Amino acid sequence: MVRHVILWQLKDGCPKEEKENIKKEIKLGLEGLKGKIPGLLEIHVQTERLSSSNAEIMLDSTFESEADLLAYAVHPEHVKVADGKVRPNVQTRMCMDYKI
Repeated sequence: MVRHVILWQLKDGCPKEEKENIKKEIKLGLEGLKGKIPGLLEIHVQTERLSSSNAEIMLDSTFESEADLLAYAVHPEHVKVADGKVRPNVQTRMCMDYKI
């Protein structure tokens, strides 16, 4: 199995209320992919953070294999969420993938 973890920082200058809506949309969109993409076993988006955090959103997902992770990256359902909700609103992205 493979774990795929991403940390995002939203773009600066966005009002707090708007940021909260963006975080909700990203969470709903990404978590809504469960059951739609082969090999995607679990997907969770965390938007509530402690003040010690320097990221605003975390994606934590598990795939059956590295090949499934690579297929997820280009799957039309994922691309729709990434291009529609995530990429337009994010200024910083950090990712770590590893075998479990």
